[in-house]
Amino acid sequence: MEQVFQFLNQLKKHNNREWMQDHRNIYLESKQEVTELILQLINRISKFDSGIVGLEPKDCMFRINRDVRFSQNKDPYKTNFGAAITAGGRKTGKPSYYLHIAPDKSFFAGGMYMPSPDRLKKIRQEIDYNASELKAITSEVTFYKTFGDIRGKALKTSPKGYSSDNPEIMLLRLKSFLIKKDLTDHSFHSSDYLSHLISLSKMIYPFNKYLEVAIS
Repeated sequence: MEQVFQFLNQLKKHNNREWMQDHRNIYLESKQEVTELILQLINRISKFDSGIVGLEPKDCMFRINRDVRFSQNKDPYKTNFGAAITAGGRKTGKPSYYLHIAPDKSFFAGGMYMPSPDRLKKIRQEIDYNASELKAITSEVTFYKTFGDIRGKALKTSPKGYSSDNPEIMLLRLKSFLIKKDLTDHSFHSSDYLSHLISLSKMIYPFNKYLEVAIS
């Protein structure tokens, strides 16, 4: 992974098409290294999450090209590699194991980012009906020590159909349901970094499963 981080560091300094064209071989080699990592993750995660069986890295990995049409930042490339290991592939928007690789900003995450209105409604219904199961997952000592609280932007007021005195109102206001563990650059140079990612995946699995049941 050393070359991957070297490439991304250089890309941050030279984020233009000319530089990328001149260093395309390094980009392709780095991309291949990440592709192989994602394949290993898929193979290992599929042993305990059957929804991942049959996925290929191309189903999960995001393009490095940025969509600059509506952005003030016109840099043509992202300065990270990202992949959402998700049942059916990243475009389904289902609960994911998300790996983000970027110098000093890497992390591994789980859950759902900005689910569609119909899915968000179902998740809120599940929380209102069965918050105890979600709380049991997220309050487990090792889980909470690793990920902390559920993250995500939230409504400033109560969502339609729920009163402000609902005991689960803080969860019900969420518009995303994410858990995240920051990763150091050094951790990717460790001989057991893949095992560490699998351990995180196993902790994420029941959280993702709760959301999967909610939207089904």
